[in-house]
Amino acid sequence: MKIKSPVFQDGERVPVKYTCEGPNVSPPLTFEDVPQEAKSLVLMVEDPDAPAKPWVHWLVFNIAPHVAGFEEDSYPEESTPGLCNGNTFGYEGPCPPENEHDYHFKLYALDKMLDIPNESDRKVVLREMDGHVLAEALLVGKYKKREVATEEAE
Repeated sequence: MKIKSPVFQDGERVPVKYTCEGPNVSPPLTFEDVPQEAKSLVLMVEDPDAPAKPWVHWLVFNIAPHVAGFEEDSYPEESTPGLCNGNTFGYEGPCPPENEHDYHFKLYALDKMLDIPNESDRKVVLREMDGHVLAEALLVGKYKKREVATEEAE
């Protein structure tokens, strides 16, 4: 299984448009080679470098397995947005307080739908996923705030 984006490659910088320094919209994503036996998908975007490790920037679960990805600034209506660390629902773009951080776009294929409340957070989703992951994929984006980068260059 694979997760990709047409706006950045694995290990590359996330464009400003998809961060707190831009419009902060979610990037377009594509999903490939999802197992035929999958019943649902989970997308989790995390910053493992954040002081509160990991910081959840986006959580969407119960995505239909036939979904081939997300358009920019959207996700399928029939899926469920989970609770992010900022106590929000929906995408929170990269916004590291200092230094360059990695952002892990993780896609999981599950053998079941998750029967959990909409306001479920990462811990609840991971607990319910345990033992039900058929495949997983990772796309890593990097980001460093422009003012931080400018200050370090001086």
